[in-house]
Amino acid sequence: MRRALDLAEEAALAGEVPVGAVVVRDGKIVGEGNNLTRTCKDPTAHAELVAIRNAAEFLDDERLTGCDLYVTLEPCPMCAGAISHARLARVYYGASDPKGGGVDHGARVFEQDQCLHRPEVYSGVGEAEAAELLRAFFRERR
Repeated sequence: MRRALDLAEEAALAGEVPVGAVVVRDGKIVGEGNNLTRTCKDPTAHAELVAIRNAAEFLDDERLTGCDLYVTLEPCPMCAGAISHARLARVYYGASDPKGGGVDHGARVFEQDQCLHRPEVYSGVGEAEAAELLRAFFRERR
């Protein structure tokens, strides 16, 4: 999670919402990313999707079986769908997102009958630091 938090800080410095994500297999980072929606002018360039894309390319496989995702904010429904399709084994996230989350809030994607794969989910990992990064980012913009 430390690397994901560092990536979130990098995102904030670039004017992006501070979210960072890393994909890990066998204790090694195989993909990472931070929010790039503004930089790339791409509404799908969330940290999770950037990290998943990088991991899939690095591993040369669209299935990330045996991989874990560490992300500083609860994934949204779009990212939760990608996590399911990528077959990630576990998701560790920091701050909860009651407004836009799709895992433990809102759509609860992994609880739906249509969900093809349900990863194990662990919330609150690095929560205080992740939440403070987000609060500080939005406080500066108000």
